[in-house]
Amino acid sequence: MSDEEEKLRADARLNRDRILKVAREALAVDPRVSLNSIGKTAGVGQGTLYRHFPSREALVVAVYRKEIEDFVAFAPALLAQHPPLKAFRLWCDRLAEFGRMKYGVADMLHAAISAQDVHDTYGPMVETVRQLIEACESAGDIEPGTNAEDVLTLLGVLWQIPPGPDGKARSDRLITFVFRGLGIDVAGAQ
Repeated sequence: MSDEEEKLRADARLNRDRILKVAREALAVDPRVSLNSIGKTAGVGQGTLYRHFPSREALVVAVYRKEIEDFVAFAPALLAQHPPLKAFRLWCDRLAEFGRMKYGVADMLHAAISAQDVHDTYGPMVETVRQLIEACESAGDIEPGTNAEDVLTLLGVLWQIPPGPDGKARSDRLITFVFRGLGIDVAGAQ
């Protein structure tokens, strides 16, 4: 590959990443935000936007997939910086925040997401929760034998909570409830 071709590919990746970042933030504020507005804010033309994401649904699915990739990468970073229990709580807090962002586009996402998208995102999320649980088990914060898939299923309710202060408070209560159900000293997770 020539230097020019490599530069073009790098530029395309940067454009795509910028579009995804802008779309995530814009959709969190207004799920009905126009694609034109997202393109303008990202600093790309309509042709570039539609070349990467031919439809609104394709963009929403791409934002979702990127968020899942970020969640998977976030857990090891948290575990490197915090005790396992605090890392697990911070990860759950971010999951709740994403759920509130996703709330406005949930119907579109459910309609647009394919079986392959579900397969590609669900397994890594279960593995990430397993990693967090095992770290907590090793630290003695959780009794051995907790099923990561069950915990992820319980945490999935966080994605059904509307945004706003009441939604944040409800998310916090539900995460505390899940942690108590795991036998976690909730004060230690703060």
